[in-house]
Amino acid sequence: MDPRFALWPAAALTFNAFVWGVSWWPFRRLDALGLHPLWATVVIYALAVVVLVVARPGVWREVLRHRGLWVLVLASGTTNAAFNWAVTIGDVVRVVLLFYLMPLWAVLLARPLLGERLHRGAAARVGLSLAGAVVVLWPADGGWPLPRTLAEALGLLGGVTFALNNVMLRREAQRSEAARAAAMFTGGVLVAGVLALVLTSTGRVGAPPPPAPGWALGVLAMGVAFLASNLALQYGAARLAAHATAVIMLTEVVFASVSAVALGAGAPTLQALAGGALIVAAAAMAALARTPAR
Repeated sequence: MDPRFALWPAAALTFNAFVWGVSWWPFRRLDALGLHPLWATVVIYALAVVVLVVARPGVWREVLRHRGLWVLVLASGTTNAAFNWAVTIGDVVRVVLLFYLMPLWAVLLARPLLGERLHRGAAARVGLSLAGAVVVLWPADGGWPLPRTLAEALGLLGGVTFALNNVMLRREAQRSEAARAAAMFTGGVLVAGVLALVLTSTGRVGAPPPPAPGWALGVLAMGVAFLASNLALQYGAARLAAHATAVIMLTEVVFASVSAVALGAGAPTLQALAGGALIVAAAAMAALARTPAR
C-alpha cells in the first residue's frame, strides 16, 4: 500500500489503542460516583447493542444460528468485565502487562481450536511471556510468583479470554462483521450483567445509583468513544496487513502505562519494566510472525 494511503488506517488503529489504553481513568471516575465498573460496562455495551438493533435488526438471527459466535459472546464479555474491573481497582501498569500475556494463551488455544502446530517461534514467544509474567509477579518478600490481588487475577483472566476472543474471531471469519460485533457487544452486557447481579445480591458490589447527570453523561461519552474506537478498528484492520495492525495495537500498553504513571495509578518499578519488556517483546514477535502451515 502507498504510505500516503496507510496513514489514516494507522491513525484509526492508534485511536482505538488510545481509547482502550486510557479507559481506566473514566472507569475510576464513574466508580467514584458510585457506578461500579461492572455496571458501567453493562450500560456502555447496552448502548452499543441498541445501535446495532436499530442499524442491523436481522443480525441476531445469524448470531443465534452459529455456536461459534456464542463462544465469542462469552469470551468477549469476560474479557471486558475482567479488564474494566481490574484497571479500576488495581495498579494499571501491572494489570495491562498481565493482560498482554495474551500471545501465550493464544498459542495454547490455537492448537485445539485452529489446528495450528506449536513451532519453534511460538515456543520462544511462550517462553518470553512466561519469563515476563514471573518477573512482574515475583513478590518482594519471596514466595511463588502468583497473582496476589483481585486486580492481578482479573488481568490474567482477561488476557486468557482476550486470546480466546481473537482465536474465535479467526475461526468465525466467514461470519459477517456485524454478527461478530453483535456477539462481542452482547457479551459485554450479559457477562458483566450476570456477574454484577450476583455480586450485588451478595452485597459485594453496590447497586447502580439513581440516574444523575454526572455518571449518565460519563457513560454516554464512553459509549460513543467505544463505538468510535470499534469503527476505527474495523476501518484500520481492513486496510492494513495483520502484522501491522497487531504492532500498532501494542501502543495500548504505552498509552495505559504513561497515563497511569502520570496520574498516579501505576508504579514504573524496575521489576515491572523488566517483566513488561519481555511480555511486549513476545507480543511483538507474535504480531510479526508469519502464520505457520497447519
